[in-house]
This record gives sequence, structure tokens and C-alpha cells, in this order.
Amino acid sequence: MKLKGIKHDGARLVLGCVMFVPASVMVLAGCATAPPPNKSIDTSDTPETMLVSYRVKAGKEVAFQDALARTWAVCRQDKLVLARPHLVLREKDDDGRTRFVESFTWVSHAAPDHAPPELKVAWRELESLCEPRDGKKGIDGSEVQTVVAH
Repeated sequence: MKLKGIKHDGARLVLGCVMFVPASVMVLAGCATAPPPNKSIDTSDTPETMLVSYRVKAGKEVAFQDALARTWAVCRQDKLVLARPHLVLREKDDDGRTRFVESFTWVSHAAPDHAPPELKVAWRELESLCEPRDGKKGIDGSEVQTVVAH
């Protein structure tokens, strides 16, 4: 699986935006809206919608939510992601461990490759708050296609 974002130990890390909802509740934040173009990004490329899982360390949920909010603010400020649709879900597995799942859209496939230094710092912070679990990385994601959005 090819991940978009910051290069780290030969892998790429995917990050995005933030809207927190109670466990087992889904909220879709509407239709896609594009920010004014970031001149350093090739906007002829198509947007890239991502689905990302974050396996958050026990006791780090609040710190993770704060870090994800800061990460989203940088992404929006630098016009790297669309404002909507955006979705963040929280769940607990059978062992009571927390996982967040996020869907967001980069303005183009090239956008994460233009991450400013402050976004790279935010990505490292998020990574430090997550852990590998059940044979999966602490943070993983892939490109997805929207089938239905109401």
C-alpha cells in the first residue's frame, strides 16, 4: 500500500484533519470544497481522498486529538487539503484500545509532498502518540474513492 505524506524510515505517513464525534457515531461534513490554489502544488493533478487509521496509545487520546487538530490547521492554512468532506471516527476494540479513523482529501496527489516544516513536526508528534497493533502500523492509510456522500 502506498502512503502519502512525510517520508519516515522508508515509509510515508498520512495525516489530515479533525472532527471528533462520540464512538459509534459518523458525521459527514458535506461536499468537497477547494481552497484557493497553493502556487507550489501542481493543481492539474486530481484530488486524492484518503482513509487513515490511527492506533493511539492508551492514555494519549486527548493529546492525540489536540495534535490532530494542530495538524489539520497547518494543512488548511497551507491549502494542502479540501475542507470537506472530512470525517474522524473513534472506536474501541474488544480489548478497550482506541483507534481513530479519518477520511479527508488532499488537493492533489502531489500535495503531501509539499509539506512545510511545521507539518512535518506535527506528523512526527502524531506518530509518537500511536503504536503498532495487531500486525499493523501505528498509522496507516490508503487512497479511497467516494461511492456515496449525502
